[in-house]
Amino acid sequence: MSAIHIVRDYPHPPQKVWRAVTDPELIPLWTATGAGARPEGFAATVGTTFRFIAKPKPGWSGVVVCEVLEVREPSLLRYSWQDEGGGEVTEVAYRLEPHGGGTRFIYDHTGFTGAGGFFMARILGTVRTKMLTKGLPAVLNDLDGRGTLRPETP
Repeated sequence: MSAIHIVRDYPHPPQKVWRAVTDPELIPLWTATGAGARPEGFAATVGTTFRFIAKPKPGWSGVVVCEVLEVREPSLLRYSWQDEGGGEVTEVAYRLEPHGGGTRFIYDHTGFTGAGGFFMARILGTVRTKMLTKGLPAVLNDLDGRGTLRPETP
């Protein structure tokens, strides 16, 4: 079985990171460095079904269907992940831990099987690494201490 495991440390408190990764208005701002997915119908509430909608690519509609499986604010968000066209159901987990005056963010995407799953994990892993290395830090830096986006300066 293949999986994606990414660990990043951010110099921001867990509540601020939690807001950036769970606020439907903020999520597209950091995922834009990857496939640009935006959540439709997302709420950090167990049982919520939602979709991530990204730009379609050859052989992929750009839509993933998900269900929130577990929430422990501000430390854990776990949800299922399945291509709109079917296929295996995998799981994504965001774990946030206080670390060195900031937050350690642990991203796991598990459940990929077979050769197809191996290649999917490799592709998605590259995209997720970029989002968590470039996209999320930029959004976190644009949030004030209350987790509100700072107004753009001309």
